Amino acid sequence: MNGFDSTLLDGVTSIHFIGIGGSGMFPLVQILHEVGYEITGSDVNEGDIIDRERKLGIKVTLEHKAENVHGAQLVVYTAAIMNGNPEVEEAKKLGIPCVERSIMLGYVTNTYPHPICVSGTHGKTTTTSMIAQTVLMAGKDCSAIIGGKLPYIDSYGKYGAGREIIVEACEYHNTFLQLVPYISVLLNIDADHLEFFKTMDNLKESFRRFCLLTQNTIIANIDDKNTVQVIGDIDRHVCTFGIKSPADYRAVNVKEYRPSFFAFDVEVMGHKKAYIELNVPGEHNVYNAVAAFAAASLVGCTPEECKAGLEAFKGAGRRFEFLGEVNGVTIADDYAHHPAELEATLTAAKEMQYKHVWAVHQPFTYSRTQMLMDDFARVLQIADNVVLTEIMGSRERAEDYTVRTKDLAAKIPDSVWYNTFDEVVEHVMQNAEEGDLVITLGCGDIYKAAKKMLHFKK
Repeated sequence: MNGFDSTLLDGVTSIHFIGIGGSGMFPLVQILHEVGYEITGSDVNEGDIIDRERKLGIKVTLEHKAENVHGAQLVVYTAAIMNGNPEVEEAKKLGIPCVERSIMLGYVTNTYPHPICVSGTHGKTTTTSMIAQTVLMAGKDCSAIIGGKLPYIDSYGKYGAGREIIVEACEYHNTFLQLVPYISVLLNIDADHLEFFKTMDNLKESFRRFCLLTQNTIIANIDDKNTVQVIGDIDRHVCTFGIKSPADYRAVNVKEYRPSFFAFDVEVMGHKKAYIELNVPGEHNVYNAVAAFAAASLVGCTPEECKAGLEAFKGAGRRFEFLGEVNGVTIADDYAHHPAELEATLTAAKEMQYKHVWAVHQPFTYSRTQMLMDDFARVLQIADNVVLTEIMGSRERAEDYTVRTKDLAAKIPDSVWYNTFDEVVEHVMQNAEEGDLVITLGCGDIYKAAKKMLHFKK
């Protein structure tokens, strides 16, 4: 069962957000501020999101202090907040209800008649962004909550007065089970977050539970074996998409129209409806685009509007994002942190006809690095040069694990690894040649290294 509580904000006028500078918090803050709630928040670092929130008139405090929650009637915190946080402890002492971000996400999403919730191990942010841009360009004033920045709206989400809200639905810690989708999208299911789910069967069961929360239609990838197993006998209306197998929405005549950029025809129930040339690289984005075409169609967009939105889409922040060029070396950044994502990104990069491709990877969490070590080693070798940073533990403590970056580097011939971003930047920018592509990879803060590269002077 999902945990949606329709009374969560009854009598509440003021809400305090702990970790208000996070990209997952910002769209919730935007929407709740727009509809009239008094918002305050705290975080530990300045940043672009906090700047935006302050411009909205929101009071943000840098530092977690007990007094920050005074006057709030509800406290929302991110999953990254540790036990013993002074603001959470003070709220409990004062009897102020505290909820994790996923609970508030579920509440906000479920206040809209038509939530479109995009799930899957890979491609969620890109597909959510594609749907949002397509629906907005078609003139529908939808809301959106996205895991990355969508350049079309220059934000991670927006408040809209329409019936639709487009939401990225993450499976981590079963967050997506707080949602009640009108339309759900199931892109793929791959081995990830197994430190939480433990087994693939548990992971698939979680996706099945998510699908059963769907009120209208499940849009499912017919080419993905695990997805097919999940939807096999499900008691919901299922609409399929794919490339290889017959599907309700299918990409056919798929071809590269320039290196690593794909064009295709979309067939709906066997009838050609549109010809699309994507402006984001990689064949994996054909799947994302067909899923987005199906979702936008089901909320009333015409094939022509779907084509316009998808062809205008140039990517989401940190999804194969080209940042600039230094001394003839192109610098890009990507959020890829799972072997399947790294493989898709690096395969696309290699097809782009750069002289050499440099993979600069920050492994994320000790458990994932340890469980998928051989897969990481295999796919990183797609690049011509591999540079690694130390593992970013995030919610995990180094002392609880024996695995380190040197163990991964030992499995990748000629790779190097460094403890600091400054060392990484120095090595890469002293050795990269004119005509090379350098792409930073990871869901932590490796993007900071890419930004340092942009200002590197030999």
